[in-house]
Amino acid sequence: MFARVKRLFTIKTRFEAFMVIYALGVGAVDRGIHYLEQYPGMGGWMLFAACPIAVFMAGARILDSLDAGLE
Repeated sequence: MFARVKRLFTIKTRFEAFMVIYALGVGAVDRGIHYLEQYPGMGGWMLFAACPIAVFMAGARILDSLDAGLE
């Protein structure tokens, strides 16, 4: 039973990986916009920039883990 549920949350293809990365990116930009509203000025912009950078790092890790699984 748990194996079937686990299979639903496993990224198997590059297309699925890109969909997950896109969703993470949309959420990160939305969170960054909230940071800009809460912290006007340079601090808000730095927090805004940190959100997509975290998605870039996570996306690279997701894509690397897919490539490692194909070998």
